[in-house]
Amino acid sequence: MDQNDTVATPPPPPVGPSKEERQWAMFAHLSALVGGLLTSALGGWGFFIGPLVIWLMKKDEMPFVADQAKEALNFNITVSAIFLLLLIFTILTIGIGALLTIPVALIVGIGALVLVILAAIKANEGVAYRYPLTIRLVK
Repeated sequence: MDQNDTVATPPPPPVGPSKEERQWAMFAHLSALVGGLLTSALGGWGFFIGPLVIWLMKKDEMPFVADQAKEALNFNITVSAIFLLLLIFTILTIGIGALLTIPVALIVGIGALVLVILAAIKANEGVAYRYPLTIRLVK
């Protein structure tokens, strides 16, 4: 064999989640926004429905999707619980607490929107995203 001859080597196998897994993981995060929009007439409490459905569908066949859907589910349960607590506080204070709860709800809502979009981008890149300040109820 001559020094200038090169042997073709096959490309290495892909490392990390497949394109399909990355897309499903991205959908798991973005489905929270869709669920919130579809249930907006009911107060927008459907944030966790999309991630729950995707987790239940894909948990046995796609580990990356299961991880990200579970993460999205936990985050959106946490956000829903925060909104519920703010609503209860507003009711208990006979509406006066709304001076505090409305600005807090806006901040939480905008923060959640930003984090969901960031998580969807990271999941589409194949990076397992972890939401900050999330109560992990689903393990």
